Amino acid sequence: MINNIDLTIHPEALSRTIARAREKQIRIPTFKQMRDPSLIPADVVKALQNVGLWDVNPLNLFRITWHNQPVEKGGGFGPVNYLEIPEAITGVPCKIVGLTGKWFPTGAHKVGAAFGCLVPRLVTGQFDPTCQKAVWPSTGNYCRGGAYDSALLGCQSIAILPQGMSKERFDWLKTVAGEIIATPGCESNVKEIFDKCWELRRSGENLVIFNQFDEFGNYLWHYHVTGPAMEEVVKAVGGTYRGMVSATGSAGTIAAGDYMKDLYPTSKIAASEAVQCPTLFMNGFGDHRIEGIGDKHVPWVHNVKNTDMVVAIDDEAPCTLLRLFNEPAGKEYLKSLGVQPELVEKLSWLGISSISNLLSAIKMAKYYELGPDDVLVTMFTDSAVMYQSRLQEMTEERGQFSATDAAVSHGRYLMGCLTDYLQELTYRDRKRIHNLKYYTWVEQQGKTYKEIQDQWYNPEYWTSLHQSLDPLDKLIEEFNTAVGLGPVA
Repeated sequence: MINNIDLTIHPEALSRTIARAREKQIRIPTFKQMRDPSLIPADVVKALQNVGLWDVNPLNLFRITWHNQPVEKGGGFGPVNYLEIPEAITGVPCKIVGLTGKWFPTGAHKVGAAFGCLVPRLVTGQFDPTCQKAVWPSTGNYCRGGAYDSALLGCQSIAILPQGMSKERFDWLKTVAGEIIATPGCESNVKEIFDKCWELRRSGENLVIFNQFDEFGNYLWHYHVTGPAMEEVVKAVGGTYRGMVSATGSAGTIAAGDYMKDLYPTSKIAASEAVQCPTLFMNGFGDHRIEGIGDKHVPWVHNVKNTDMVVAIDDEAPCTLLRLFNEPAGKEYLKSLGVQPELVEKLSWLGISSISNLLSAIKMAKYYELGPDDVLVTMFTDSAVMYQSRLQEMTEERGQFSATDAAVSHGRYLMGCLTDYLQELTYRDRKRIHNLKYYTWVEQQGKTYKEIQDQWYNPEYWTSLHQSLDPLDKLIEEFNTAVGLGPVA
């Protein structure tokens, strides 16, 4: 047992799972290999030279890392992929860098969170891909990652996501998911997703629900894989690390801030959300357009006591800036400001939630009056590939994006970004947010009163997750040994 991750072995199911892995030629990477790809066997690295990044190929499990070479096919491994956004765009002298999820299989880093939730159950026999369906409740990218992992295993999957998500997500899911369930509403309608999960549990079907919002494999993957990637980026750009900001979403990514705070105790962690649904900021609710960040609840895996700030972003800002970063007139305007053409082209690596994270980092930099030696890290979770339909919709609604539009959007939403809708959290503020977990998780989802108290009062609840991955990596290694595959041809 790694704190809340059950490693109890189920021998009969494990035996069938090992046979399935042997049949599908599946090797599972360890967390240490995802963190440091130099540990990946040379034959796997060589074989990946003929594999596309999005191919449904078991070898791509080894590309669940921040270290992929940024190419669509045949890439190896190298430094962490990130972008540093200059002052000409941000309006602040602070170094703002974002880890880029575009170069993961499926084009989003959520495939890592899905892996973190799936693998502990796979290598213990708690999930049997030969007879059970894998259910992936999500506000977008997580269920894409889960369906992808399921396709590699040759098992049936059910992807659950709100019907208001982008067309690209649904189109891609149709190619890999066994079943797609579109729940009512948009990204902030998470309760409807949970309700569908309860309906499936009561249906009598043989299935396992991998809920990123309460499974600590999500937290674990980000703490031990995303956290060290952030550390590497900070060392690469130089300067003084001041903190990280991430949309809460399922609150997995924000666990990387816990890792960095262990290294840099004075650093800050900021949680971001939409102004239109300010759950953390003011116990609020509503609908918004920042796809992929679920609201109206506090995720069970969010270590709220370690969070220092809440930032809320008006969803119009990232939607309009998506046009600035992708439309021809926007690109030309940014070049006229002195932004290097190579970087301008890479701004398409930022999707809507990525741009929201960038704006949150700008607010954080302004609030703390950070200077040119200071570094903030955020997440560019997915790219504009997932939002081409949104760009088309905005063009149809608003007309072509002009040079004037570019100047106005840059001035209003970047240079004019203020420290409104921002709160530095006191002890009582943090406890207020933590207490919101009760209504979702204890009253509705079956968690215990003791555990919600332990999350707040028992520091070992979280630190035991930090201390070691050895038991889980050992089980992964034993699983691979039992599968018994030779070198990749």
